[in-house]
Amino acid sequence: MNDQLKAILIKSKLNFAILAAILLFAVIGKLTYPEFTNTVFVTADQLVSDLYIVFIAITLGAFIPNFKLVAFGSIGAFIGLAILIQLGIFTYLTIDYLFAVLIVILGFASIANLYRYYREFRF
Repeated sequence: MNDQLKAILIKSKLNFAILAAILLFAVIGKLTYPEFTNTVFVTADQLVSDLYIVFIAITLGAFIPNFKLVAFGSIGAFIGLAILIQLGIFTYLTIDYLFAVLIVILGFASIANLYRYYREFRF
């Protein structure tokens, strides 16, 4: 394998891990708890049509040099908000909506970050 391609694949391990986790959630969710999984992905599909969330995710993935900050910051914000939902502070949010936002943000940010590495590849 080309050394340049190996370097790009090593740099983008976290991106592939996030995309694989989303796919794994979809497969395992369909088998174990299909109602929640369907709700999350229908909501995520509706969120993608709201382009401002997609633009924010692409901006995060493409322009923040340390992608770990984007990934772990998004997951940390999700955990924090999920705790606040369970405590009853955010009564207008639901876990499935919040999880759909997390999937959209992480998915599009990962793809944008992968594209940033792909642009460095020279044939």
